[in-house]
Amino acid sequence: MSPPTAEHRVEFLRHPHPGYPHLTAWGIRIEGTDLRVLVAEATRALWSRELDEDDDTPQEREEFLLRQHAPLHLDDDADGARARAHFLGDAPPDLRDRDTGALWLLGCSCGIDACWPLLATVRVTATEVAWSGFYQPHRPNWGELPLGPYVFPRPAYDNALAAPVPLTQDPLAPLLGEG
Repeated sequence: MSPPTAEHRVEFLRHPHPGYPHLTAWGIRIEGTDLRVLVAEATRALWSRELDEDDDTPQEREEFLLRQHAPLHLDDDADGARARAHFLGDAPPDLRDRDTGALWLLGCSCGIDACWPLLATVRVTATEVAWSGFYQPHRPNWGELPLGPYVFPRPAYDNALAAPVPLTQDPLAPLLGEG
């Protein structure tokens, strides 16, 4: 018998895409923390093995970690139907790993989501939604990231997805010198 899993709280955010204000972005907070901040913490040690710390200031390194991902841009999603389907596991083939079935939860800050996505296995049941097995497909040597698993009660998840928090800008803009 597996130990009980703690339930988490998720918020979905809608705001202009960073750098591409004519596009709508879908961001995520878990327990009130932007998923990109959680990913920055999870990848800090991995990046430190690859980057020359003498090339950047501590502030530049922190901004790099926070900028490695951006909220997903989901085309033609004025009513949020595409985002609801996506985050409930019904992602189109271009937003999932064809080998593992994992879904993209974040895209790349360059504006091309496929460039540097964050993927996770999304399991949906009648009572809960679970995100686990986070990974970066362009760094297979990193393996599974030390992130999650996150289990959300299905009714709260559905409510958060149906009523995303509307924002006028990326919530990390002030940390990135953009706000």
